[in-house]
Amino acid sequence: MPATSSTSPATIFKDLSAGLVVFLVALPLCLGVALASNAPLFSGVVAGIIGGILVGVLSGSQTSVSGPAAGLTAIVAAQITKLGAFDVFLLAVMFAGVLQIILGVCRAGFIAAFFPSSVIKGLLAAIGVILILKQIPHVIGHDPDPEGDMGFEQPDHENTFTEIWSALFDIQPGAALVGVLSILLMVFWDKFKPLKNSVVPAPLIVVLLGVGVSMLLKQYGSAAWVIEASHLVQVPVAKDLSAFMGFLVFPNFSALGNPAVYGAAITIAIVASLETLLNLEAVDKIDPQQRSSPPNRELIAQGIGNVTAGLIGGLPMTSVIVRSSVNINAGGKTKLSAVFHGFLLLGCVLLVPGLLNQIPLAALGAILLMTGLKLASPSLVKEMWSEGKNQFLPFIITVVAIVLTDLLIGIVIGLAVSIGFILHSNMRRPLRKFMEQHITGDVLRIELANQVSFLSRGTLEETLRSVPKGGHVLLDARSTDYIDADILSLIHDFQHKTATARGIKLSMAGFKDKYPQIKDRIQFLNYSSREVQSSLTPERVLEIFKEGNERFREGRHLTRDIGRLVDATSAGQFPMAVVLSCIDSRTPAELVFDLSLGDVFSVRIAGNIARDKVLGSLEYSCAVAGAKMILVMGHTSCGAVNAAVDLICSNQTAAEATGCVNLDSLVIEIQKSVDLKSCKREGEWLAGEKAAYANEVSRRNVLRTMRKLTERSSTLTGLVQAGKLVIVGAMYDIQTGMVTFFQTQGSSHSSLPIPMVESV
Repeated sequence: MPATSSTSPATIFKDLSAGLVVFLVALPLCLGVALASNAPLFSGVVAGIIGGILVGVLSGSQTSVSGPAAGLTAIVAAQITKLGAFDVFLLAVMFAGVLQIILGVCRAGFIAAFFPSSVIKGLLAAIGVILILKQIPHVIGHDPDPEGDMGFEQPDHENTFTEIWSALFDIQPGAALVGVLSILLMVFWDKFKPLKNSVVPAPLIVVLLGVGVSMLLKQYGSAAWVIEASHLVQVPVAKDLSAFMGFLVFPNFSALGNPAVYGAAITIAIVASLETLLNLEAVDKIDPQQRSSPPNRELIAQGIGNVTAGLIGGLPMTSVIVRSSVNINAGGKTKLSAVFHGFLLLGCVLLVPGLLNQIPLAALGAILLMTGLKLASPSLVKEMWSEGKNQFLPFIITVVAIVLTDLLIGIVIGLAVSIGFILHSNMRRPLRKFMEQHITGDVLRIELANQVSFLSRGTLEETLRSVPKGGHVLLDARSTDYIDADILSLIHDFQHKTATARGIKLSMAGFKDKYPQIKDRIQFLNYSSREVQSSLTPERVLEIFKEGNERFREGRHLTRDIGRLVDATSAGQFPMAVVLSCIDSRTPAELVFDLSLGDVFSVRIAGNIARDKVLGSLEYSCAVAGAKMILVMGHTSCGAVNAAVDLICSNQTAAEATGCVNLDSLVIEIQKSVDLKSCKREGEWLAGEKAAYANEVSRRNVLRTMRKLTERSSTLTGLVQAGKLVIVGAMYDIQTGMVTFFQTQGSSHSSLPIPMVESV
C-alpha cells in the first residue's frame, strides 16, 4: 500500500480527528498541571494553546505535541514561592525561553544523540505505567484533586499507590460505569478490524459515549449514579471577551533587577530543554514512519513558545510525551494535528466552555489508561530482556525510578545507571587484542578504539602489564581519531621505561601523522626476508600455510603495512614457497593463506597441471630462489575440470564445444585423471552426483600433478631427497574457504603432519 500524501484528504482528516482527541486529553491535563504548580488554572490553558499553535507551527517534529509539563510542576511551584508572585515568575519564563533560543542557535541539541536507547525506552514504558496507575482512580470515579501530576508524591499528600487504595473505597457508580464501558469499547474497537481501520478514532467515540451516559444518568438515574461536576472536566468559563482577557496575567518588569529571576530562568531552561529533548527522542521511536525530528529547531521553537507564554501568563512548556503518544495512537500523521488541537483549546475555551464541562473525567482516564498499555506493552519488556542485562537493567531501573519519583529524577537515575554500565563495558573492552602468529614469532596486537579517552587508561595499562618478559606487542592506532593525553603519557612511559626494563619489544603503527611525539616503528618481520627464508624448514612453511588458512576462514588477517612491505621487498625476493594453482578467480593464494607481499611464487594455470614451462618455473623457484615447499592446489567446482568431464562424456573437443582453439591440450591433460568407467552421459547423472564426481577428478588431478613433478624433474626430486623441499597437495573448498592438505609417498624426505594418500 503506497504511503499517504501529507496533503491528501485522508491524511488531513486523520490529523484533524487526532487533534480533536489530543485536545480532549490535553484540556484536563493543562488544568491539572496548573493546579499542581500552584499557578492560576488559566495559565495551563494558555500554555497548551501556545504549545499547540505557535510551537506546533515552528517545530520540525510531525508528531510531538507541546504544552505545560507535569515534570516541571515541582520546579514551577518552588520558583513561584521563591519569587513571591506569579507575575515575577513569568519574567523568569521569558528569559528561560531566550536561553532556549540561544541553546538552539548554538546547536546544543546534539546532546540528544547521547541519550541511551535503554533509557529512552524506559521513559516510554514508565510513562505508560504511570498513565495506568494514575488513571485507575479516575476510571472508577475517584477525582478528589484533578492535579494531573505525574510524580509519585502528589500535592494532595497522597502518592500513586495510596491514591489507588483510597479510590477502592470511593467508587462512584456512574463514573465507574463510564470508565468500564470506555475501556471495553476501545478494546473491542482494536479487535474488530473494520472499526480499527475506520477514519473515526475510538477516543472520540469514547468521549461521546461518556457524555451520553452522563446525560442519561442525570435524566433517568438515581442520585447515587449521577456524575457530579467534580467528576467532569472543569474549564474556567468567561462570559465575554473582556472576561477572557481578565484571565491573562502579564510579567512584572519591575523585577528585572532581582537576581533570583535569572537563577529561576536558568533552572527552567535547563530542565525544560532536557525534558524536551528526551521526549522528542521517545516520540520519534514510536512514530510509525520513524521520522527524525531536528533537536536544535525544537529548542528554538520551545524557546519562542516560552517567551510568548511568559508575556501573556502561561506556564513553561516542553514537548509532552503523554499528548504526543495520544496523538500517534489516534492516527496523527503531521504537525497539523498539534496545531489543530491548539486552535480547539482556544476556540472552545472562548466559545463553548460549558459543553466541555460535560465530559466525564472517567472517559478521559480510560483513553489515557489504554494509551499507557500500548506504551508499557509486555512485548517491549520482552524485547529489552532479550538484549541482555546491559540493556535490560538500565531500562527497568529507569521505569521503576520514574514511577517512584518523578520524570526528571527518574531520568537522571536511569542515565546514571546506564553510564555506569557504559563505563563498566569500557573498562572491560575499550580495545581489541589479538595474538598474531607472524613468521618471526607471536605478536600481541592491541587495536585502539576510534576514541581513546582517559576511561580506557586502566584497561590499556592492565593489558600492557600482562605482556610477558621478552614478549612483543603492537599498538595499532590506524583506526583511531583521538587519543587522550593521559593515554599518550602511558604509552610513552611504557615505551621508554617498562618495555626496556622487561625486554619487551614495542611496535607502533598509526601514530606518526597525528601524534608526532610517538614514532611509528615495526620491530617484527611479516614478510619473507633472506634471513627468514634461510631459517625456515619445509615443515614450518607448511604450518605457516595451515595457520594462514585458519585466519582467512575466521577473518583474522594479520596486520600489514603495504607501503612498508613494498619498500622492504624492493631489494630482492626470498619466497618461502611456490603455489601451483588454478586460474580460477576465487583461489588467490595470498588471500587464501593470509600471506604477505613476497612470501610466495604463484604459478597459475587452468587445472593446475604441470606443463614443461610450469616445471621450469617451479625448478627456478626452489633451486635458485630458495622456496621450501611446492603446494599443488586444486579446488572444488573447477571450471577446467568440469569442462574436461563434460567433453569426455560427450565425446567432443574443446574447440568444438567452446570455440577456444588452444584449450584442447589443457583439457586432454586433465582428462588423464578421469575414470572413464565412472563417466556418464548428460541426463544419466543423479542429483549432485556429477558435481561430486568432478571434485574427485580435481583431487586425482592434483595427485597426478604431484607425481609428474618428481618423475619429470630430477632437480625437484633431488631437493626433496635432501630434505630441502616438500611437495604438498591441497584441495580448496570454495564454499567454506577451507584448504585440506595431503601428501604422497616420496613427496617429502620425512613424514609431514598431514594425511598420506595414494598417488595416481
